[in-house]
Amino acid sequence: MNVPAIVSKINELTSDFSGVKVPVKVIVDIDTKEFEVEVGTPPTVALIVKELGVEKGSGNPKEEKIGNLTLEQVKKIARIKLGQSYAKTLKSAALEVLGTCVSMGVTVEGKDPKEVQKEMREGVHDEFFREET
Repeated sequence: MNVPAIVSKINELTSDFSGVKVPVKVIVDIDTKEFEVEVGTPPTVALIVKELGVEKGSGNPKEEKIGNLTLEQVKKIARIKLGQSYAKTLKSAALEVLGTCVSMGVTVEGKDPKEVQKEMREGVHDEFFREET
């Protein structure tokens, strides 16, 4: 088995996620020694941590805020998660990202993420989260 080739392939496929833990699955055919690498999507928490440049979420999210995301950053994370989420639309994926922000102690546009979720449910950000076709 060519371990350097496997490591090289993993590095190539995960280069977009530099500094983020990414689930990787390596499938090896024992007879032919051929391999396949499948890369999953990083957890939402890891993507938020990377966007904020912090080490981890808040230990006390109600009292201690660790950072602030823009709606653009929420949209970026939602796009990454969309294929691996139960969400069917970018807006739904963004609502899930906002839910994670609540439990991590992250504000969005300087507001409590629950407030932004409410705005989204009321249609305030529909145009911003409209899918590009």
